[in-house]
Amino acid sequence: MKKNKTILVTFVLLGLMALILWLTQSTTTFKRSLSEFKLNDSSNVTRIFMSDKNNNTVTLSRKAPGKWMVNDKYPAQNQGIDLLLKTMVELEVSQPVAKAAHDNIVKELAVNAVKVEIYQQVYRIDLFGKIHWFPHEKLTKVYYVGGATQSNLGSFMLMQGSSVPFVVYLPGFRGFVSPRYSPIEKYWRDYNVFRKTIPEIASVRVEIPGTPEYSYEVRNNGNNKFNMISLVDGKEIKNYDTLRMLNFLSGFRNLNYEALLNDMDVARKDSILNSQPFIIITLTDTAGVSKSITTFHKQGPTGQTDPQGIPLPFDLDRLYATVNEGEDFTIIQYFTFDKVLRPKPFFMKDAGSN
Repeated sequence: MKKNKTILVTFVLLGLMALILWLTQSTTTFKRSLSEFKLNDSSNVTRIFMSDKNNNTVTLSRKAPGKWMVNDKYPAQNQGIDLLLKTMVELEVSQPVAKAAHDNIVKELAVNAVKVEIYQQVYRIDLFGKIHWFPHEKLTKVYYVGGATQSNLGSFMLMQGSSVPFVVYLPGFRGFVSPRYSPIEKYWRDYNVFRKTIPEIASVRVEIPGTPEYSYEVRNNGNNKFNMISLVDGKEIKNYDTLRMLNFLSGFRNLNYEALLNDMDVARKDSILNSQPFIIITLTDTAGVSKSITTFHKQGPTGQTDPQGIPLPFDLDRLYATVNEGEDFTIIQYFTFDKVLRPKPFFMKDAGSN
């Protein structure tokens, strides 16, 4: 009993000491070396905020392990997030900026640098790295990322509150890290349109406004059994090729658009959106959630012809498309989407049957 009391008193005293240390620290500053840009651990990063002088801002927030959001609106692409976190952990300082270049570099940073704020989960009481009490999010680093050095092998960085910029680099990387710190929202978004396996698909509806008799809907009954319905008359189509159907539905496993075009000239975009859609695909999953993509032909490049030399009216490589319930205007590649842009006759064993 006496031994247990001693242990309890020891823990209480240690806790009080840690609490006193925390209370006596400044609550508004987080003192770091003026050149300590590197993170010791990225696993506890909860949020990254970046901004520039052109009013571009982005907040990347960790919502769960492996799941990040962009500005709390869009899923983030994990590859880009992982690369940024890896960069933050591997940064090394080469040297402070030479005195002769100091003033010019500071002026350049003031105009063109990207401000970076890093938030991490820390503990109000952290004893010996083993006892963690009272977790909370805290702003742990703020620094500015500038352009490349003359050799293009380093970047200029400045810690907030410091007047001494440094040359920072990545060991083993021949280049500069500035592009990895982009404050532009669209570069961080996940470009995925569909990401469903066959068991996750309840139905797929394919509408072809130019040839409505080629429109159809596929309903998944499970165990590789499907119903195919003609949309023009509501009749079931039974004479379809099962292998082609399986390949079609497998095509929805991972489909991504190539680029966002939301900033396209308004008149030009409106002209495209007011034209007749090429193919509209709506996928409904087994949870009842539907996602659609509406595609539009893209004008072909000048000089593009068919094998007979006849000019082609449409681009053979790319289409325009609206996704996310029409919120986003994008460009997609036939190479990626062709496997799901299938008209009804594609599935027919007999070209004359329906």
